[in-house]
Formats: sequence, C-alpha cells, structure tokens
Amino acid sequence: MAKRIGVYPGTFDPITLGHMDIIERGAKLVDELIIGVTTNIAKSPMFNDDERIAMVEREVASIGNGKIRVVGFNSLLMDFADAMGASVVIRGIRGVTDFEYEYQLTGMNRQLNHEVETVFLMADVALQPIASRLVKEIAVYGGEISKFVSPAVRNDVVARIGKR
Repeated sequence: MAKRIGVYPGTFDPITLGHMDIIERGAKLVDELIIGVTTNIAKSPMFNDDERIAMVEREVASIGNGKIRVVGFNSLLMDFADAMGASVVIRGIRGVTDFEYEYQLTGMNRQLNHEVETVFLMADVALQPIASRLVKEIAVYGGEISKFVSPAVRNDVVARIGKR
C-alpha cells in the first residue's frame, strides 16, 4: 500500500494554537504530514518566509513522531501537493466564513488536480476564534496573546513588534 502523504498549507504568520490543533489531528490521518509554509500575496507578513519556516519547525519538533515535515513553497497548492506526492490536503475550518472560502477553493483545486482530496477539520471549539491576523493586531496594540500562541511564538511576536 502506498504511503498516504498529506499537505497542510498556510502562511502561519504566526503559527497559533489553532494551527497546532489541526496539525496534531491531521497527522493522525496520514503517514506523513507536510506543512507547506507559503506567502499569501494578499497579506503583508510580520515574519519572512525563512522565519516562519523556522518557527513552524520549532513548534512541531516535539509532535508527530517524525512524521511531520515543514517545507516552504511559492506555487499553486495543487502543484505543491503533486511535487510532494500528496493525495490529501488538510484544511482547518473555524466557522461558516472559512467554510465558504474553503469550499470555493476546493472546487477550483479539484479542477486543477482531481487526484488530490481535501479534508476539512473543524477547529477545537476553544480555539475557533483564533486567527493569526487577530493575534498580530492584539499584540500590536499591547494586548496579551499568550492564550492564542505558544510562549516561544509570543516572544517572537513581542520581539518583532519591539523592532517596529
């Protein structure tokens, strides 16, 4: 039987506890989970590609028993999935708004590569409101973000804001 490889794509700017929940649960569904760190041209990232990749690698180092890999990419998701040999794309859903966007994206991706299935995982109820964009906004205005990110990520964000 072929190895089942899954891809979990995102900007992870920064990686949140919500992302970690999806990573931990998604890793149980596949033999290997590749976290694809990309840049969304519609967003202006707080951290550059290399910083985000290193941050995600640090955060996932202690989970997944070696079946999680972090890879940067700047291409169509279906091209990345194909290059990684993935048959599954894992997407986290927080609510109806996420679902509508992801539903449309999945339809487009199926047109590009019908061999790759998309699996939606609902975020844990306690983590559903967390969004990287909101974490950054709270931090910029001096709010405490430790409920939303790991201590190391909190320190990264606070240090970055201090440099601005």
